[in-house]
Amino acid sequence: MRGCTLISLESEINLLSKMVEIDTESVSKKGYKKCASLIVEEAERNFLDVEIVDGEKGAKDGLSRPNVIVTLDAGSDITLLLESHFDVVPPGPNWTYPPFKLTVEDGKAYGRGTADNKSGIVAAIGAMRQLRKEKLDINLKLIAGVDEEIGGRYGADYVLSDYGLRGDAALVVDTGPERLYLGASGIIWGKITVEGKQGHAGSPFKAKNAIEEAMKMLAALEPYKKTVEKKESILHAPPDAPRQFVWGRYTVTMIKAGEKENVIPGTCEVRFDRRLLPEEPIEQAEKELRDFFQEAVEKTGCKASLEITNKQQGYQTSKDLVFVQTVLENIEKTIGQSPPFAAELGGNDGSFFAKNGIPVVCYGTIRADTCYHGVDEFVYLEDIRNTRDLLVNLGKVAREKIA
Repeated sequence: MRGCTLISLESEINLLSKMVEIDTESVSKKGYKKCASLIVEEAERNFLDVEIVDGEKGAKDGLSRPNVIVTLDAGSDITLLLESHFDVVPPGPNWTYPPFKLTVEDGKAYGRGTADNKSGIVAAIGAMRQLRKEKLDINLKLIAGVDEEIGGRYGADYVLSDYGLRGDAALVVDTGPERLYLGASGIIWGKITVEGKQGHAGSPFKAKNAIEEAMKMLAALEPYKKTVEKKESILHAPPDAPRQFVWGRYTVTMIKAGEKENVIPGTCEVRFDRRLLPEEPIEQAEKELRDFFQEAVEKTGCKASLEITNKQQGYQTSKDLVFVQTVLENIEKTIGQSPPFAAELGGNDGSFFAKNGIPVVCYGTIRADTCYHGVDEFVYLEDIRNTRDLLVNLGKVAREKIA
């Protein structure tokens, strides 16, 4: 069991408890405002500057997306950005512990969003609380963002790309502490719509079953799946991965068709997720996908269309940057060892920093075994403390160690 000095985390656990009690599920966004207000109150209580950048101004759909920016201003011309998110995925059934009430037991804190990613915000604010009386050589800004679980367009992306927040380097506190992550996979989400002819199940000879047509298309796309899986990154995969290096992935994730047992469906919709290598150009990957899709249409004779519903470029940061080496040195200073480099199999908000020319790495509290996105999600208290203490150490570095 990992140890932890509970007393040293009293403020962090108290804040985490209050945050976990708020359901900040990212689709309805119903708890966003309440959680943002809590973060603002905590920041102001600790004499930190704070502002809200609402992504709704870009989305224009009436759903508030309050991204909270917490600033520790040292009067420097160099700023280190920190980022974490407070939106969560729905808890689902069969929890042993109540998902929206923090339960601390045996060195762990259970609840939805504890690991992914409210503990990242807690650790960052805890660090800024400790640093606010120090004479620092750099400024710190925390983006406590929203909508990360659904792509982040009006979360961190809006703050950086539309609002124009800038910094000299960034640490995304939204991954595990087993590695220092220098990149993340790109993403293409898509929808294939296959047309048939609706009819009565008693007379299948008068219809063309769209499900059967879709099955032909999926079979014809198997060569694409194999081609994608042969791709291999220069960056190592996370510790729980079955392969040493990050690889390409294509997964069918949703199939929708039919209205009733005795009605042959005339339309079948197939959704998929394509994960790119961190360094793989998204335009090239999309062209490859469309070429394979067209070949499948020609081979099967199916009437089908392809729509790209979301895409996000992956990224990689050079391990030779002074900033990367600074983070690595301070991890060793904090926990007594240097983790190896790796890249995320999933995507994260780091891509938005990279898109805006800001060097970015990822480190945090989401260990592989913390059941994030699953039942009985938890975070190790020790990892909250270590992440907080790492950020304290980083806040004390000289400006030339960041930029």
